[in-house]
Amino acid sequence: MNKSLVSRLSGQKGWMLLSGFALIALVIVPIFNLSIPEGHPLHLSTYWVSLFGKIMCYAIVALAMDLVWGYTGILSLGHGVFFALGGYAMGMYLMRAIDPDGLPAFMVFLDWQSLPWFWQGTEHFLYALLLIVLAPGLLAFVFGFFAFRSRIKGVYFSIITQAMTLAAMLLFFRNETGFGGNNGFTGFTSILGHSITAPGTRVTLFALTALALIGALLLGRYIVTSKLGRVLMAIRDAESRVMFSGYNPLPYKLFIWTLSAVICAIAGALFVPQVGIINPGEMSPANSIEIAIWVAVGGRGTLVGPLIGAGLISGVKSWFTVSFPEYWLYVLGLIFILVTLYLPRGVVGLAEHLQKRTKTEAKA
Repeated sequence: MNKSLVSRLSGQKGWMLLSGFALIALVIVPIFNLSIPEGHPLHLSTYWVSLFGKIMCYAIVALAMDLVWGYTGILSLGHGVFFALGGYAMGMYLMRAIDPDGLPAFMVFLDWQSLPWFWQGTEHFLYALLLIVLAPGLLAFVFGFFAFRSRIKGVYFSIITQAMTLAAMLLFFRNETGFGGNNGFTGFTSILGHSITAPGTRVTLFALTALALIGALLLGRYIVTSKLGRVLMAIRDAESRVMFSGYNPLPYKLFIWTLSAVICAIAGALFVPQVGIINPGEMSPANSIEIAIWVAVGGRGTLVGPLIGAGLISGVKSWFTVSFPEYWLYVLGLIFILVTLYLPRGVVGLAEHLQKRTKTEAKA
């Protein structure tokens, strides 16, 4: 009976179950934290609540990346643009919330006389939610349609996705585009009428992020265990055989690519109110490469692995960028090299290998 339980928990379903319980705990604990007075040893400060919320946003992005890279074999080096677009859509609403009838502060500074057409309606939260989904979703659909129809794949696809995010970053850096230039959006004060810095708002945003992560994990699990998931993995392993079997890879690749972009955008929208800023730096190609490293470190094609990778790398980054900021990129590059050479299946793959080894030794 005990062996059966252990074997169940060690499988992928067990990983999903344990991860679900852990994430639910992440929702409940911060809520109870509100009743704990400041200064108490068990009280979580606003800094830690925001930090954990930010890491969970990164975990959602890593999961989205795993769906296209780990399960479909499409390596994107441009997912940062979808994350940033979701963040900018939320940022537009937060900027309008400061003064719904006036111009955002950066437009006043640049002597803009009227609100641009694409800012119209952003003072409404529901419209902002639609923008969060539609803007990156439409970009991903159009980009993916032409790329996949032209059968661009492998390193060539990775290069053009990196070019896409670089072009978007350069566009958003320009003041005349109406997105705040290199400073982006900041100085947010409220969301849905509540102070954005209030402890209750912080915890609510944290809980919503945890629920979004649970939802993305369950959705990913549903997809990869369905017929759609089997087709996606077949495309990853042998796309030409899939075509010879009578399947057209285009709609499958386009669907998972667009869905992944939307999931990234939702993570970006949750990220901005917790961090308090969004600027074109989030579209940096280096950020998109870092997303791929999260997935590689955790383990491609495992769903849970990318969450672990995002948490590990983000935690190390938070410490390094404070203590030794000038060495972080070197450390990140070293991590990627070591994982590529010695942990091709990531942390989850290493755990599975050690588990099998332990079982073999026990039988012997």
